[in-house]
Amino acid sequence: MIGAANKNVQLHPKRKMGFFKTLGRQYQLALMSVPMLLYVFLFNYFPMWGWLVSFEKFKPKQGALNSKWVGLENFEWLFGRADFINAIRNTLAMSVINLIFGTLSSILLAVLLNEVRSRFFKRTVQTVTYLPHFLSMVIVVGMAQNMFSADGTINNLLISAGIISPENKIFWLGEKTLFWPLVGVINIWKEVGWNSIIYISTMTSIDPTLYEAASIDGAGRFRRILHVTLPGIKSTFVVLLIMNIGHLMEAGFEIQYLMENALVKEYSQTIDVFSLRYGISSGEYGIATASGMFKSIVAIFLLFGANFIAKKLDEDTLI
Repeated sequence: MIGAANKNVQLHPKRKMGFFKTLGRQYQLALMSVPMLLYVFLFNYFPMWGWLVSFEKFKPKQGALNSKWVGLENFEWLFGRADFINAIRNTLAMSVINLIFGTLSSILLAVLLNEVRSRFFKRTVQTVTYLPHFLSMVIVVGMAQNMFSADGTINNLLISAGIISPENKIFWLGEKTLFWPLVGVINIWKEVGWNSIIYISTMTSIDPTLYEAASIDGAGRFRRILHVTLPGIKSTFVVLLIMNIGHLMEAGFEIQYLMENALVKEYSQTIDVFSLRYGISSGEYGIATASGMFKSIVAIFLLFGANFIAKKLDEDTLI
């Protein structure tokens, strides 16, 4: 009888419910999602018709539909300029620095806080580290300029420690080769606490019995971190990494624009700063739109490429 029942189960598998039938049964949830779908369409997809401007000699008084069509001339102009190629290099370099060191510092802070047993100390450190996230970038850059100036805190500390002499102060804000690391340090200081929150929340969901089993097997604190904590946040790390790779063409605008000067311009100008300077400030809206369109298309390819590689490696994916 049992065998016959099993055969019946195998011969008549449960059919999957169709899409429209499922939608009909869950119409309340579908209706609740309509406002968000409208919001995304109106503010994310509908404005994409403005990409038409990148193929025109756009004149505001004539509008996008009546401006002169120039085809790929704006793109040819962009890729024919050495400063735009420099802007691409600077954008990618600063994005990679922010991605690598920002991710590592966030995971490190989360792991260290996860190991702290004092709840008061943990909450205090979390509060202190994520508060800079809420500061305006103008304030952060102003603080950084004061600290890294010739007579600032950093040089004074180095002189006090005997690392440099008063006659050989480091010109942090005027040395172009130091601009990328400086931006990385500022970004890490501002965002490390905020970015670590999601890793801390993931660590709290790890089964405590895994730590107990590791301790019984003789694993010390470092080995528990290595074999329990880090594998427990791997899926979160992969998904966040895919999302961050999709933002590699967005190194930022405020820091680079506010800290830029003639001495570091070769290393500070990003695609966004380039678009502002040559596109909007000069009235060449087609060029500004073309540079933004290029950045968006590259970001889409990076996102899908990272997602494809993660899927091939049998990791959690975003899509």
